[in-house]
Amino acid sequence: MPASRYTVSDVMTHTAVAIGREASYKEIVELMHEWKVSAVPVLEGEGRVVGVVSEADLLPKEEFRREEPVLPQQLEEASKAGGVLAEELMTSPAITVHPGAGIAEAARIMAVKRVKRLPVVNALGLLEGVVSRSDLLKVFLRPDEELVEEVRGAVLAELAPGLPLEASVHDGVVTLRGPLRDRALVPLIARAVSAVEGVVDVRMELDGAVPAHT
Repeated sequence: MPASRYTVSDVMTHTAVAIGREASYKEIVELMHEWKVSAVPVLEGEGRVVGVVSEADLLPKEEFRREEPVLPQQLEEASKAGGVLAEELMTSPAITVHPGAGIAEAARIMAVKRVKRLPVVNALGLLEGVVSRSDLLKVFLRPDEELVEEVRGAVLAELAPGLPLEASVHDGVVTLRGPLRDRALVPLIARAVSAVEGVVDVRMELDGAVPAHT
């Protein structure tokens, strides 16, 4: 039985708040405040994502209100300070993710691009939803009972069939106990268990071996 693979579509918000190119600065601020979001995708046509307006795109209007010289590295932000419409304020092209992408992939994109939310688009670039940092953390809400069942059925049954290894889970932390003569299997099993969506940590307490903590 293969381990579960949660995708973006499993955790994303399917009803996404979005705007058009002609949305005004004030409309965008009001929308963000009303829906308590830090960014909104900008759409055109039948729903194709062409950009994103985030709080970072809106703040230059306040930052450059002062009459001070603009440094060369501030030119892009300073130009946004004069923007009044979404098409003038947005960051384009938008950083997006597909609904079938894995949770880890979405997390990496957010970390590398330093964004808090990603529009979720289909193969045509049409908006299907939005995934946020908090959405990605939903996998850690899986019950311990569900995790231990998957560890036993999808990992131990495949990698250590017939071996008397016992798995227990408490607050997402998996502990494996029992005899294991082939020590080469230790890192393999540990990696497989840690790959189960929702596992917080893995502890190996094997008979005749120094306990390892991964």
